[in-house]
Amino acid sequence: AKRVVTGTLVKVLVHRREDRGMRLEPYASRCVRAGEVHELVVTDETGTAPGTRIDRVGFLGFVEITAAGVLDRGDVVWIGGHRVGVLLGFDACHFPNHYNVLVHADPVVTGRSLDLSPEMPVMFHQF
Repeated sequence: AKRVVTGTLVKVLVHRREDRGMRLEPYASRCVRAGEVHELVVTDETGTAPGTRIDRVGFLGFVEITAAGVLDRGDVVWIGGHRVGVLLGFDACHFPNHYNVLVHADPVVTGRSLDLSPEMPVMFHQF
C-alpha cells in the first residue's frame, strides 16, 4: 500500500509526435518530491523493457507535485477527475530538470484534446 501522489497542472501542452525517440529508463518506480515539476506524456505503445524506444506521443502538460511519494509503473493517472491512463515508465532525457512521465492511453491524446487547464488536480493512484 502507498499514499496517493498528487499534483497540480501548471502548463498545458497541445502537440503530438510520431518520431519522438524517448527511451524508457530501467526503473519501474521513481520517488518524487513536493515542488518538483514533471512532464506528462501519453503513448499508445506498450513496451516496458529498459531502453524501449517510444515514438508515438501526445503531450499533456507539466505537473507540480504537491504530495510527495513514489510513482510506480501501473499507477492510474487522473487529471481533473478524468482517468487518463496507466503509468508506463519514465524517460530522463531532460533530467535533472524533469522526468517525462509516460502514460499508456489509447488513443494518444493531448492537453488540448482533453480540454485541460492550469490548476487542474492530478493524481497517481496505485492500481
